[in-house]
Amino acid sequence: MCGIVGFVGQRQAADVLVEGLSKLEYRGYDSAGVAVIEDGEIEIRKCKGRLANLSSKLKDEPVHGTMGIGHTRWATHGEPSDVNSHPHSNTSETISVVHNGIIENYLKLREKLEAKGYKFFSQTDTEVIPNLIDYYYKGDLLEAVKKATTKMEGSYAIGVISKNEPGKLVAVRKDSPLIVGLGKDEFFIASDIPAVLNYTRDVYLLEDKEFVVMTKDGVTLYDEDGEMVNKDVYHVTWDAHAAEKGGYEDFMIKEIHEQPKAIKDTMTSRLVAGQDIVLDKIHLTKEQLDNVDKIYIIGCGTAYHAGLVGKNIIEKLARIPVEVDIASEFRYRDPLITDRTLIIVISQSGETADTLAVLRDGKKKGARVVAITNVVGSSVSREADDVFYTWAGPEIAVASTKAYVTQLVALYILTLYLADLKGTLSKEEIEKIKTEMLTLPEKAETLLNNLETMQKFASKSYMEKDIFFLGRGLDYAVSLEGSLKLKEISYIHAEAYAGGELKHGPIALIEPGTVVIATLTQETLLDKMVSNIREVVTRGAKVLGIAFEGSTEIEKTCDYAIYIPRTMELLAPILSVIPHQLISYYVAKQKGCDVDKPRNLAKSVTVE
Repeated sequence: MCGIVGFVGQRQAADVLVEGLSKLEYRGYDSAGVAVIEDGEIEIRKCKGRLANLSSKLKDEPVHGTMGIGHTRWATHGEPSDVNSHPHSNTSETISVVHNGIIENYLKLREKLEAKGYKFFSQTDTEVIPNLIDYYYKGDLLEAVKKATTKMEGSYAIGVISKNEPGKLVAVRKDSPLIVGLGKDEFFIASDIPAVLNYTRDVYLLEDKEFVVMTKDGVTLYDEDGEMVNKDVYHVTWDAHAAEKGGYEDFMIKEIHEQPKAIKDTMTSRLVAGQDIVLDKIHLTKEQLDNVDKIYIIGCGTAYHAGLVGKNIIEKLARIPVEVDIASEFRYRDPLITDRTLIIVISQSGETADTLAVLRDGKKKGARVVAITNVVGSSVSREADDVFYTWAGPEIAVASTKAYVTQLVALYILTLYLADLKGTLSKEEIEKIKTEMLTLPEKAETLLNNLETMQKFASKSYMEKDIFFLGRGLDYAVSLEGSLKLKEISYIHAEAYAGGELKHGPIALIEPGTVVIATLTQETLLDKMVSNIREVVTRGAKVLGIAFEGSTEIEKTCDYAIYIPRTMELLAPILSVIPHQLISYYVAKQKGCDVDKPRNLAKSVTVE
């Protein structure tokens, strides 16, 4: 879950590397470092902490050279420290490496290399890589990297430089993202596109086990057999400023306010009033769908919560049995997958390790896989049978907001598509839902213009140790996402419960002053939820209710009330999650937390 960059060109490499790392710091911020070829030697600067620490160090101890590699770290092996920071070198310091991923057999490799006289100084798995490359090095860096990767088990995207070949940078990916940026007389590698957008919009999207050899004269790609690879250039069309704060104090609040546009963009051309739904990357036919006897929706964290909404609406509208599971659990429980199974995998980055593993295992067992992802050219988008791109744009804050909302929109559109294929909804029913969906961007904008109650609630609640969330049906799924947001960025213990489960244990946690956030948009369940709220109020709870405009009766039982614009109950999660996101943001800001980079978390979980 780290971020790597590499550069070859005419500029000062350290400046380019730090600039690139600043766009990747959402991937990890335990430590950062660079390695630059200077006067034929590898000069390394690295330190624990945020990228700003590395920038300060480079001012005091500058390095000069036009080729180098850089890294920002999210620790997996070894605590955050200067010595565990990347880049790592071999014992003789002739080779340096940056790495994103996990080398699963590193202990075995380390023991073998130690027996041959190699010394290790860190606790990381990465340090075996430069030493293993050195073991195989016979004058050709590419060949040494290729041989080393045949012995490495796990996931990796690596960039390698050697003082013995000072004009060459070698890179390779396996199960971890890596792109190549193509500039004018300068070339880049990076874990993600924003790292290179200040310099180029033309990139190669690497496949697994593709190797890169980069010099000032150009880039050559090879497969694992040593054959040259010809690859189409992908031209990035979105604005580089989309990855900047644009006047907002934090990326998270910027991305919350971008949700109306993200909702609209994800619907554009797919949902048009009076026309059939168009999904140009999904080729599922009625005959194929009729053969499906079960759908699995798989995701992690926020994507899993989106899947819970998806289960509800697919079963309700398309009448197909759906099971939702966490990718890291699903892949190990020997699930019942056949050629009659449809798997929907959801991943913002398209590189989530556990979700990718489910995709690959499902395809081996004969299932058809539909991917919902925000990243064109990501691993899940390339490997799935069908793809639904969510047009959220780059999401930088670690806690997902606009990506989650667009995942919901994607699931609603996909559900209508399935219902149309199966004939479980009439054209008139589909058109009615479509028409209401097309009003959601404007309604989300209205909601974002009324923040006073959320800010007031946050100012009263930010010192709480525990906050509980309640909901029923679709509101329960949204409550789960709300509780995750709060705990992620404010570090307050937060739990979500289905309203009907209160009397089965959780009500024991309620005492005078306990804060409860209750969502009440499912009006068929409104009376039952009001009853649940009375149960906690009777025991001293302070309650914030989130409901549709006009549901003023909740003010009789709740201490605070937030009203969202009216829409169909079915579509309520797209709007009702926004107050949850804002409450989490304002609570965290009151506490002085770093909302964009919460402790111990990284944006893309590309390791198991």
